[in-house]
Amino acid sequence: MGNWQYLGVTLPNIVRCSLFAKTMTTILLIEDEPIFQKTVGQFLEKEGFQVKSALDGQVGLTLAKKFKPDLILLDLILPKKDGFEVLKELKKDEETKDIPVIILTNLEGGTDVEKALSLGATTYLVKANYELGEVVKKIEQILSQ
Repeated sequence: MGNWQYLGVTLPNIVRCSLFAKTMTTILLIEDEPIFQKTVGQFLEKEGFQVKSALDGQVGLTLAKKFKPDLILLDLILPKKDGFEVLKELKKDEETKDIPVIILTNLEGGTDVEKALSLGATTYLVKANYELGEVVKKIEQILSQ
């Protein structure tokens, strides 16, 4: 199998079987980097998830309210509304406050991690530190709780 390249990082294209039922599971991916968004979206679809995508924070909020996904993957550096603003608004809204949010970003600072978790993020992942298969495992863990 081939590998995906993103910002000089090799992301293995791992296609694996899973006993976790994802047939109707919808993930909203809010990510402003089109190539990374496409790569992650395609990988998640191959894993059996339905994926909705947004390239900026404002559209992401709109899609979250419209589709009420089972989980949101959220970058922090976004145009129009950054990820922290999106997270604040998601957690204040009765319709979206219970949707688990995984921060998937390149920001590694401890204050960013603390801020995201204090605003209600379920977990915080640094893109360069995780293979896509590991991200799927985190998604499955969170959705099975």
